[in-house]
Amino acid sequence: MSSETVTVDLGDRTYPIHIGPGLLDRAGELILPVMSGNRVLIVTDDQVAPLYLERLERSLAAAGAMPMHTVMPAGEKTKDFPHLEALLDAMLSTRVERGTLIVALGGGVVGDLTGFAASILLRGVDFVQIPTTLLAQVDSSVGGKTGINTRHGKNLVGAFHQPRLVLADTALLDTLPRRQVLAGYAEVVKYGIIDDPDFFTWLEANGAALIAGDAEARRHAVATSCRAKARIVAADEREGGVRALLNLGHTFGHALEAETGFSDELLHGEGVAIGMVMALRLSAMLGLSPQADAERLVRHLDSVGLPSGLAGPRLWDVARLIGHMRGDKKVKDGAMTFVLARSIGGGFLSRDVPEDTLATLLAEMAAGR
Repeated sequence: MSSETVTVDLGDRTYPIHIGPGLLDRAGELILPVMSGNRVLIVTDDQVAPLYLERLERSLAAAGAMPMHTVMPAGEKTKDFPHLEALLDAMLSTRVERGTLIVALGGGVVGDLTGFAASILLRGVDFVQIPTTLLAQVDSSVGGKTGINTRHGKNLVGAFHQPRLVLADTALLDTLPRRQVLAGYAEVVKYGIIDDPDFFTWLEANGAALIAGDAEARRHAVATSCRAKARIVAADEREGGVRALLNLGHTFGHALEAETGFSDELLHGEGVAIGMVMALRLSAMLGLSPQADAERLVRHLDSVGLPSGLAGPRLWDVARLIGHMRGDKKVKDGAMTFVLARSIGGGFLSRDVPEDTLATLLAEMAAGR
């Protein structure tokens, strides 16, 4: 199966996204053109390191680089100030220089944390993303958003710092647990809901095969998602307008994640899946879209095994969830911003959502309706 390259067009900061199977073993030759020296510091986590670190170091060394590495704990709770400080200290302990290339090898947590560290280390050093999860390959590794979580909410401290390139080896997805594949698949579905109804229809026909491991379906989905995100990022790098559409389901999802303590009780992609249903249901309640579109999304999520509601033993507090949403990055002049949809493929931004309607929706879903 051949690989393909998607370009993120940002003028003199333009960079490629290489997509396809077998790219990890070609990492050295692909990364070499963006190196300004021969020192490379790989940041990974303790779950990814045993699987892929040695292969990456071998490929880099074969290309003439001098690889070093540091290993962080896996999990969302690593995206915080103490672990950022620990990572920066580890980087500085290697005598890192401005010509040292930082490589993030892992999922979204490693990419976000490493990218933020690279943005402030020595006032900014180059980095490369090698995402190892579906979620990171289709979303978090592309676009330059980096950051950490705080007790006030998710990703509230960070920086826009674009990578020099992204290397998405789709064969690495073969080692992912099914739950992680599903979590990433929610972000794939998002692109169909935002502005690509034909892609959503394709997912209805091919999503189950993608999740089950079909290599060509995975490559197609990653490439389509990356093309969509690259186009939006090129038009609005710092989220002043259209890029906010990429947050479909995230205002809700981040609130759910915050309420569960950013734990494995609810993975990010699972929160996004539920959040997308909330967004379409809210759109229907406001008379902006057909209820049938929300039902169609629920049917698809249910068919592949993603959550579409708030079933389970937890009792959800509506006031607390709304409180989390008030801390969202997209709040403007005190007004919460939501990504809603007029149809599947018709996403738009709204700051005109009555709080009583929002509360009614959340109460209904918290009650399992």
